[in-house]
Amino acid sequence: MSDLHKEVSELERKSATAARLFDIRRIIGGLFVVYGVIVTIAGISPSDADLKKAEGVHINLWTGLAMLALGLFFLVWMKLRPAEAPAAPEAERERGSDTA
Repeated sequence: MSDLHKEVSELERKSATAARLFDIRRIIGGLFVVYGVIVTIAGISPSDADLKKAEGVHINLWTGLAMLALGLFFLVWMKLRPAEAPAAPEAERERGSDTA
């Protein structure tokens, strides 16, 4: 295996790692989980004034639980269908194999 081929396969591996690392589902899911926990905790024991504003509905609790569910959905989706690095066009692959 030539040095060029080794270098290309190393760059492809790094590209796949970067694609998984910066997957938008990780960011969205993480933020929804963090904020969901915060809002759920705030909704566990609301004040009488908060309940009166929300007409007796524990809105923070329900919104926090919904945010948690959405965040967990994004994180599970990311685990089940990981991001793949974009494939190189056929012309570049053929050109790369001709020089090796």
